[in-house]
Amino acid sequence: MCQLLCSWHIFLFEIKIERYFFLFKYLRFLKICFNMEKSHFPITNWSEDDRPREKLMLKGKNALSDAELIAILIGSGSRNESAVELSKRILASADTLNILGKMSISQLMNFKGIGEAKAIAIIAALELGRRRRAEDAVELIKITSSKLVFELMLPIIGELAHEEFWVLFLNNSNKVISKSQLSKGGITGTIVDVRLVFKLALENGATSLILCHNHPSGNVLPSEADKQITKRIKQAGESLDVKVLDHLIITESKYYSFVDEGIF
Repeated sequence: MCQLLCSWHIFLFEIKIERYFFLFKYLRFLKICFNMEKSHFPITNWSEDDRPREKLMLKGKNALSDAELIAILIGSGSRNESAVELSKRILASADTLNILGKMSISQLMNFKGIGEAKAIAIIAALELGRRRRAEDAVELIKITSSKLVFELMLPIIGELAHEEFWVLFLNNSNKVISKSQLSKGGITGTIVDVRLVFKLALENGATSLILCHNHPSGNVLPSEADKQITKRIKQAGESLDVKVLDHLIITESKYYSFVDEGIF
């Protein structure tokens, strides 16, 4: 009788073990299903036409969105999102490529999935784009309007977070001989050496010049200091027979011309 009871208890124990084992396997299955729902659909599982690299090769660069181009730069995403999804999140935060181009390495690294190497790759690519715009602008050799000056200088100083003062030196045909950064300052201003302006003008054999500086604040209206330095440089130019044609204040989207506004 004792042996029978022991066998019965062993049988019941084995049944319990099997039930617990089945329950454990079922819960594990549910966890896997839940994680599959949460996880992203990897780029490797996309159709070939939709993968950024393959899409560029098949359809050309113009077929790709900004997010897809950035995804090619960074190469990979994270465990929870693809490179394209990560790029979309970065662009949504930055709002525009111009703002993205002003971000520092540390700011980009605040995005989960972006390390130092990926941040540097993004900054380097956007800087190349900025320099390309600057090279394209150099093709506008002959200055015939303030708009051309704006287009020439926008890629150089339009997006800066600090103020810089530049001078364009022109010949008799109003063609740009050279352009020089005269000074570099803070957010609210920079110091200009009038003597240096004309030293460079004479060295370049310039017969005229155009003054340019940026306002990081986005406000194009000239300050009293802007008006005074323009007046001083113009007066000095008259005595040296080097004409000051204009002074432009430039922001990332618009400009102010002293000539256009009737100040000269």
